[in-house]
Amino acid sequence: MPSPGAAAGGSGPLLSVRDLNVHFRGPHGLVPAVRGVSFDLNRGEVLGIVGESGSGKSVTSLASMGLLPPSAVVEGDVQLDGQQMVGATDGRLSRIRGDKVAMVFQDPLSAFTPVYRIGDQIIEAIRIHRDVDKATARKRAVELLDLVGIPNPDVRVDSFPHEFSGGMRQRAMIAMAIANDPDVILADEPTTALDVTIQAQVLEVLKTAQRETGAAMVLVSHDLGVIAGTADRVAVMYAGRMVETGTVDEVFSRPRMPYTLGLIGAVPRVDEATEDGTAVQRRPLVPIPGSPPAMHELPDGCPFALRCPMAEAACRTAEPPLARVRGGSEGHAVACRRAPEIVERDLGPTDIYPLPEIGESEVAEVPREQRDSVLRVTDLAKTFPLLKGSVFKRRVGSVYAVDGVELDIRRGETLGLVGESGSGKSTTLFEILDLAKPESGVIELMGKDTTKMSKAELKQLRADMQIVFQDPMASLDPRMPVSEIIAEPMRALGRPKEEVRAAIPRLLKQVGLNPEHAERFPHQFSGGQRQRIGVARALSVDPQLVVLDEPVSALDVSIQAGVLNLLQQLKADLGLAYLFVSHDLSVIRHIADRVSVMYLGRTVEAGDVDTVFENPRHPYTRALLSAVPIPDPERERARRRILLPGDPPSPTQKQTGCRFRGRCPVFLALDEAGQRRCAEEVPALDTHGPDHVAACHFPDARPAEELVVEG
Repeated sequence: MPSPGAAAGGSGPLLSVRDLNVHFRGPHGLVPAVRGVSFDLNRGEVLGIVGESGSGKSVTSLASMGLLPPSAVVEGDVQLDGQQMVGATDGRLSRIRGDKVAMVFQDPLSAFTPVYRIGDQIIEAIRIHRDVDKATARKRAVELLDLVGIPNPDVRVDSFPHEFSGGMRQRAMIAMAIANDPDVILADEPTTALDVTIQAQVLEVLKTAQRETGAAMVLVSHDLGVIAGTADRVAVMYAGRMVETGTVDEVFSRPRMPYTLGLIGAVPRVDEATEDGTAVQRRPLVPIPGSPPAMHELPDGCPFALRCPMAEAACRTAEPPLARVRGGSEGHAVACRRAPEIVERDLGPTDIYPLPEIGESEVAEVPREQRDSVLRVTDLAKTFPLLKGSVFKRRVGSVYAVDGVELDIRRGETLGLVGESGSGKSTTLFEILDLAKPESGVIELMGKDTTKMSKAELKQLRADMQIVFQDPMASLDPRMPVSEIIAEPMRALGRPKEEVRAAIPRLLKQVGLNPEHAERFPHQFSGGQRQRIGVARALSVDPQLVVLDEPVSALDVSIQAGVLNLLQQLKADLGLAYLFVSHDLSVIRHIADRVSVMYLGRTVEAGDVDTVFENPRHPYTRALLSAVPIPDPERERARRRILLPGDPPSPTQKQTGCRFRGRCPVFLALDEAGQRRCAEEVPALDTHGPDHVAACHFPDARPAEELVVEG
């Protein structure tokens, strides 16, 4: 799908990369990171690069700008509008960077200098390449901040990076990148770690920046939905080389490389509902077995052969070239010997990868109202003191972290807890796990009020409730072997040595790990395996409730699919209940039975996950769902997205009325009486169905048109 800008551009490509090879010097000698990458980028075009961690995506973009460290050995041909980038002197590259080509980095806080004001850094970028005075450059900096949606740009231009939120820093980074109207923008994971609403804002800003400058863009991302909605062409990388490339429509609708098919099949989708009466979100995701090979010991033949169900003997002897697909467009190329067979038989992800069978637990057959309560939270509140002074501290205010949370989990049920950063999700977890008397409200575990229990009963409750953390490496003691890590909770509860010793191999096998690896240390496992160790540790004391705090957010999509399938299988086998915290609504749609949406410390909507996702009644929930990208270019382009202005207000300010009204698109369309009601009256959780509540005065109203954009 050539972009309009490509058709209107010059006769040749703006960025031409030919046979790019990058090696890094290390203990194993020269280790390859990028192997024989070639592509062209036309004016106004967006090329998306996807693949697992370590596939060479970021190194490819950094090598194009000459930003790799001295330990890198770069070979090949990279020409930017006819200028050779490989081997160019630092002086010539410095004149090109920021002028002809610009970079939007993954972490804007690290990319900005913390001791300089945002405006001064943008002014510097302008004056290095333009002969203008400081006043003119400052005026340009204010215009750029206004263009990317920074509120009060004439004031915020004098702010330091730490005074901006994550989304605002990324927008300021984009403003600096387009300061000199570059020909090419390289965006390296620009939406990683951002909330879905902020991600939607940043992607819209990138589109605006590209439209204003007419630049071409290389967008590196692990999120297939982002690529589907933004790119014109896509390149899939594996083990340092491109294994499939073509237009975004063709690669997503007719992938011909088993690796691409696996990536697409592994992605949970927020738009999946029901099909032939069977809940699609209950079906397992496509698991890609194994892990990518270490780059210093690449096997002979196709690097993906060790993980590919279609691999044959010839695949292991010689690496296939990137060649045009028979029956496809001229630009659709695949590096796979079995591609003709995939085309001829029109194979999909589930035709290639066997899906695990996940049964239903006996608990699932019992009506929800008849199941035992595992966790009930009513009107929970938590306030932290805001202190000032280094020696003699005094309270100068309060942080209203949680103020009105409602949760209800029954046996054998998964409740998804969602909301932006700062919504109070983590504070809610800490209050539940602390087993102490809450500041306000009631916490009931296993049907018992935690404030009315003895120490012995509370100790037993700690066994009934376990947690799996977000970062598996940080949550596992690196000095202890896996056997000791798993045994620790059992020993803390006084379990007999023989019982502990017998449980370790059983638990490792239960989570899909080899019991023979029990004496290995955490660093000897992959990220997905480390998360499985965390799950085994949580299961070691036979809990009834497992709290999962962003358990798959740090994992590649292929590894994420295996962990989600495992969690579903354990839930079915053991009748577990999950409290699953995530910012990824696609994951929640796939795994949860019910969902609770939080905003600024309050529950604003809750209920059956299908009901809430298909018919959201709160404007915040509607905006969250509209912002989730879908890995389907045609559907993604046809969607209408609700963009929320700004960031949530500070939790240090006591809010009155509806806390969402400052960003609510519905609020802007109300008459004076309606707006007054939202400002003065806190909306209650009203019932909208058998298992559906929402806290909104005007659930049937729709947003103002100016805040709705086409996908």
